[in-house]
Amino acid sequence: MEVKPEYIQLSDLELSNLLSEGDEIAYTEIYNRYHGLLYIHVFNKLRHREDSRDIVHDLFISLWNNREKLVLKTTLSSYLYTAVRYKVFDLISHREVASRYVESVSRFSEQEGGITDHAIREKQFLAIIEQEIAALPKKMREIFEMSRNGNLSHKEIAAELALSEKTVKKQINNSLKILRKKLGTALFTAFIL
Repeated sequence: MEVKPEYIQLSDLELSNLLSEGDEIAYTEIYNRYHGLLYIHVFNKLRHREDSRDIVHDLFISLWNNREKLVLKTTLSSYLYTAVRYKVFDLISHREVASRYVESVSRFSEQEGGITDHAIREKQFLAIIEQEIAALPKKMREIFEMSRNGNLSHKEIAAELALSEKTVKKQINNSLKILRKKLGTALFTAFIL
């Protein structure tokens, strides 16, 4: 909309009064006076062209939509700069919240992935250990399982199987040697602990 020359001469107060009455030409003159200045002001804060443009654009849309309720307690320029400052704060606040949310989701995902990965590896290790225990000679496996799974002492195992404690001890030691050799030191140590 083209601004009439007489509007260019009007004060901000006169323009804001005309704006509150729905005068589109007054609105266009306010836009022409302040759009560039507000854009530079916002850009100096954000250093982002599109966000700066969007904020100033939103401000002028809001100004037009709320024109009938417009009551200036200060000057029009103070009102516009204050309004645009709040819009900048809102954008920054929204970005910080979004950033914290993304970080939180990322941390949770990494943590959850680590927990899941650890659980999968643990199941795989346990399956390998069970496979190697199952491969022990029958009597040796029976004694080993009574010791590890049944938590029986050498004396209790010897009594139950009618063997000497020395035989039970030797069978357990032999099974541990075989498992250490088959599983490797690191996996065997993790298993024993």
